[in-house]
Amino acid sequence: MLTSVYLARLIGPVMLAVGIGALINAATFRAIVAEFLKSPALMYLSGLMIMPAGLAIVLAHRVIAPDWRLLVTLLGWLMLIGGAIRIALPDTVIRIGSRFNDIPGALTVAAAIWLIIGAILTIAGYWPQTPTP
Repeated sequence: MLTSVYLARLIGPVMLAVGIGALINAATFRAIVAEFLKSPALMYLSGLMIMPAGLAIVLAHRVIAPDWRLLVTLLGWLMLIGGAIRIALPDTVIRIGSRFNDIPGALTVAAAIWLIIGAILTIAGYWPQTPTP
């Protein structure tokens, strides 16, 4: 199985589930985010989990193509950079995240973005297709 397809099958359904969950249970997700943002230790630990996952994607998947595969590469880089920032500057991330969580409608927009990217990756990963390099 191609790396792009494998990663799309892995990441897509998770993003779909998060997007759907945030849209259906907005109040619960907002409370989860608020609780998470109270803990620099959790922020730091999330960076320790996200950064290696992003690095693994970047090392295995450096596809810059004008199609869905670019999303996988971009997500890898965003995870790598986001994880590093969470490790190095947890208080800054908490401050920015708290401001974001206070914006009305921000969670809905974020959930919609997760849902769209998750749908694109899930369809790309599971839809019958011709092999791509």
